[in-house]
Amino acid sequence: MAPDAGRVVDLNADLGEEVTDDAGLLDVVTSANVACGFHAGTPAIMRSVCAEAARLGVVVGAQVSYRDREGFGRVARDVDHDVLRDQVAEQVAVLSEIALGEGTQVRYLKPHGALYHRVTDDPEQADAVLAGSGMLPVLGFPGSRLLALAAVAGRPAYEEGFPDRGYAGGRLVPRGSPGALVEDASAIAAQAVRLAATVASVCVHGDSPGAVTHAVAVRRALEDASYVLASFVD
Repeated sequence: MAPDAGRVVDLNADLGEEVTDDAGLLDVVTSANVACGFHAGTPAIMRSVCAEAARLGVVVGAQVSYRDREGFGRVARDVDHDVLRDQVAEQVAVLSEIALGEGTQVRYLKPHGALYHRVTDDPEQADAVLAGSGMLPVLGFPGSRLLALAAVAGRPAYEEGFPDRGYAGGRLVPRGSPGALVEDASAIAAQAVRLAATVASVCVHGDSPGAVTHAVAVRRALEDASYVLASFVD
């Protein structure tokens, strides 16, 4: 079934990760999850991404993670609640200061990698992420503890889907497993249209090969399906 004409959906991607074509993705997406230095990113890169996002009208979000540059934030960690709270607060503060200096602001929060998956199920870690991030709107996996706790606290909570990842039983297929990655641009675009019917945002992984090509295909497919592309926090 085609969506109602003018239905809005967001297209987000991970920016500032030092392996990403930031400029290419910023030309396509409506929201940018900016690495805050713990899994990737530097102040100079954050400034560059925020400046270009401000110029193009792309909404900036803080992509917070465990302190894990060697593992790109994808290594599972057991971090004390208060330590994680303070680490999240540090990341948000760093990016917020830079964003303001470049004429924009941090408008939402999204965990990255292992932290993203942990807060899907772990209420203590989810609470720490929320405690460290003020009242920012939260973007996360459908049905996650993070989004549920955010909603209870009166914070806007938005669900997203991943057109370039495989799903099994409503969860993402673990990286490294068969079917974890969708690599064909047409298949990614088709899955994006399916996901857009149930989520506020679709995410193209910025560190994947062909990320810009995939993002362009996704945007074109969504627009062809009568979606209006705009950030979920606009």
